[in-house]
Amino acid sequence: MEEESLRIRRYEEIPSVEEFSSQIEPKNVPAVFSGCIKNWKAFCNWNPSNGGLDYLEERVGSSTVEAMLSKSAPVFDGAIRNHERVPLPFSTFIGYCWEIFQNQDNDICLESERHGLAGSNIDHGGLLSGNAHQQLYLAQVPIMNVENEERNQLERLREDIETILLIKSYSLHV
Repeated sequence: MEEESLRIRRYEEIPSVEEFSSQIEPKNVPAVFSGCIKNWKAFCNWNPSNGGLDYLEERVGSSTVEAMLSKSAPVFDGAIRNHERVPLPFSTFIGYCWEIFQNQDNDICLESERHGLAGSNIDHGGLLSGNAHQQLYLAQVPIMNVENEERNQLERLREDIETILLIKSYSLHV
């Protein structure tokens, strides 16, 4: 019986705040709410197949973000302290994404291209050239940070996502 109570609960509809507070939260088990973000503008606006890279560059390309370099490419273990942080214009990151996206469209499968955004020896303004063994990751770059607005490098993308009513009722600690 105990094993049954620890199962992940799946919901096809977003519960009301009252339902969540009284029926889901007290059980203290993971819950999956299907479809609650499917109507976000981000799904269309950020999709490379729909011009998303141009959209992102236009909206926040001038922002400087911290990217991470991993020597364990193509695996990124998520341990932030194990990776070198590199300040990078977001437009440069988008340029790396364009390389990968165009190579996928042209069905090019060069080993260095498959293993990372910074895997090619192309010089992007002196950044990351010749680092074929490293991979660039964009991680931990806030879109919303209620505690430190100065760290909101990508704040202009906030309008493309919606906070569901259920979450709005709780104070967010980012």
